[in-house]
Amino acid sequence: MDEKQRYDAGMAKRRKVLGAAWVDRANANKTPLNSEFQDFITRAAWGEVWTRPHYDERTRRILVIGTMLALGHWDEFNMHVRAALTEGGFTADDIKEILLQQAIYCGVPAANHAFKETAAIIAELKK
Repeated sequence: MDEKQRYDAGMAKRRKVLGAAWVDRANANKTPLNSEFQDFITRAAWGEVWTRPHYDERTRRILVIGTMLALGHWDEFNMHVRAALTEGGFTADDIKEILLQQAIYCGVPAANHAFKETAAIIAELKK
């Protein structure tokens, strides 16, 4: 696969996972500073890793949500929780189970904060 094919595959996967509106906003906000980074993550994260056949999309979503919680990367956590709920067919109970699992391995304070962030997302989506 050449870089253009990898980019195209990555963009298709990125749109499927995060939603077209989210990706369109990210693309509209490209600047000379972040443009190469956006292209890089589209090729590497989305076109190289997310398109691999071993794990299905649901499993990858669970891994990313748990990892973002563990690392305390709340912007990415929120983005992936929102996408899981709106694009990935996840329920609030699915997210709750991920957070409970992570509470044991990542700590109660991290999970406590994740529950707070998730509650805000769910409230926003209900509007």
